[in-house]
Amino acid sequence: MMWYQRAPFVLGGTPEAELWVDGLSAGYGNFLVLRNISLEVKPGLTVILGPNGAGKSTLLKAINGLIPRSGILLLDGEELPEKTNAIVKAGIALVAEGRQLFPQMTVLENLELGGWLVAKLERARRLEQAFADFPKLRDRANQLAGTMSGGEQQMVAVARAMMSAPRLLMLDEPSLGLAPRMVDELLGIARRIADSGTTVLMVEQNVRKALSVADRGYVLERGSLIASGPAVLLSRSSVVREAYLGAQSVDTAASAAAARRA
Repeated sequence: MMWYQRAPFVLGGTPEAELWVDGLSAGYGNFLVLRNISLEVKPGLTVILGPNGAGKSTLLKAINGLIPRSGILLLDGEELPEKTNAIVKAGIALVAEGRQLFPQMTVLENLELGGWLVAKLERARRLEQAFADFPKLRDRANQLAGTMSGGEQQMVAVARAMMSAPRLLMLDEPSLGLAPRMVDELLGIARRIADSGTTVLMVEQNVRKALSVADRGYVLERGSLIASGPAVLLSRSSVVREAYLGAQSVDTAASAAAARRA
């Protein structure tokens, strides 16, 4: 079952956003998870890789203003606001892990919430475009979101985020717990959203498939970046395998340096 229209997405904002992060530290209470993170999210699709507990979701939460942070964050050269509502207005949308839908509300109602900050007529236009981009959601418009499968709910979550016409879309583990076919479909959607003009930053544990659709990537381990580079080179790097296995080897430093030079 194909949930998205094969024609290019058009809901995303223009122009493509570029996020610059320098010296970002963040955590929960007195526990610091991220330490001095610096990265660039350029137009296209950037993926963040790493094992459980590496700080991937914490990174997205910090960017989205959901937890306290320190450091410099610039969106197209302008300082990123600290409050989440202002960050959304600036053009950033987050699809959180677990989707965070309202299960007792219909698909239509969930989508409308994604465009709640805009005028009614514009919201209606975006809703119609969402149904054009995700034709199956039109058929399910009056179905309660909580009665849908995990993959179907993830489609609603992505469509809801696109209702805000983001310039930067952040996806936190979009394939988590989904069947292989649905994983391929969702990652394909992420690629096509990036190709249509919305910058995408994605956290993903499915290393091979994530790198196959990404332009570039970063590897997080224990709250620090250990490698970065073009996705095609990272896919060949032992650093990626070691990060996912939670292991270290004597050639880690050399592999990381090679990935950074790429």
